[in-house]
Amino acid sequence: MTHSMTYGRLGRSGLKVSRIGLGTMNFGYTADEQTSRAIMDTAIDAGINFFDTADVYGGVQTPDMAKGYGISEEIIGRWLQRTGHRDRIVLATKVYQPMELGPNDRGLSAYHIRRACEASLRRLQTDHIDLYQMHHVDRSTPWEEIWQAMEQLVREGKISYVGSSNFAGWDIALAQSAASARHFMGLTSEQSLYNLTQRTVELELIPALRALGIGLLPYSPLSAGLLTGTLEDATHGNGPAHPDVEARRSQLRAFEDLCREIGAKPTEVAIAWLLRNPVVSATIVGPRTVQELLEDLGAVSVALDDETVDKLDRIWPGPGEAPQAYSW
Repeated sequence: MTHSMTYGRLGRSGLKVSRIGLGTMNFGYTADEQTSRAIMDTAIDAGINFFDTADVYGGVQTPDMAKGYGISEEIIGRWLQRTGHRDRIVLATKVYQPMELGPNDRGLSAYHIRRACEASLRRLQTDHIDLYQMHHVDRSTPWEEIWQAMEQLVREGKISYVGSSNFAGWDIALAQSAASARHFMGLTSEQSLYNLTQRTVELELIPALRALGIGLLPYSPLSAGLLTGTLEDATHGNGPAHPDVEARRSQLRAFEDLCREIGAKPTEVAIAWLLRNPVVSATIVGPRTVQELLEDLGAVSVALDDETVDKLDRIWPGPGEAPQAYSW
């Protein structure tokens, strides 16, 4: 079955991105280069125009050092050169994580931002990054310094938009306040952990994004495979069980029963639930195989009604929005 890709604006910007974005954390790690190329070919054919990577992707990430850092960007760079598809995609990468062992080889200092951007451009074999995301908040660097560095990259044509990832709601507000004072657009998007089983961002982050017109890009929409029909897979003897299956067994049973009832696969329902949220611009999927990507794509054809969403909320309750969640 073919699925017609849909597109939406990235936050309040005029940029259109496919509602499903291709996450490439597994490229060069659990997916070799040949598989990664096949996944990108399939993504392009399916109408996915949003490709998300990071300078550290491609190996094991540790607090001290990324093993195999830069490999995901290099694989994408070689694919772009081979296919000539650079102008067909919105290319996003990230800065923050340690890339070498020096004291300035990490974080969001102007020094590191400039050098990290140049290194990403070299690996990606391109002259510009469409969305440059701060991979984590760096509270030891003032916003004046961060925005000055980002503005410089925009002026030089090396980046077009700035995004954040793993920020708290108050970090978003501080960032935008500092950007506004500089008459700079500031953040266009925020990439956060968000799925049916992990809904903490609903407390303060999502209300902040909604108020400021910043698009949410959920990552791990399937909770590392937990929401892909784990119980059914286990029944058929397909692969090792997810470590959280036992703790979540009753919820998973109710979830998978509901999916059967509405005639959609668990993977599709989990992603469609995220895409139904008006704050969500696109959801980032991280396939390890072409087959996994094809399964994810089914979500664009699934429309969840209010009754189904209410049932999902009962199975996977959210925290509510602050401060009403804990006060009158």
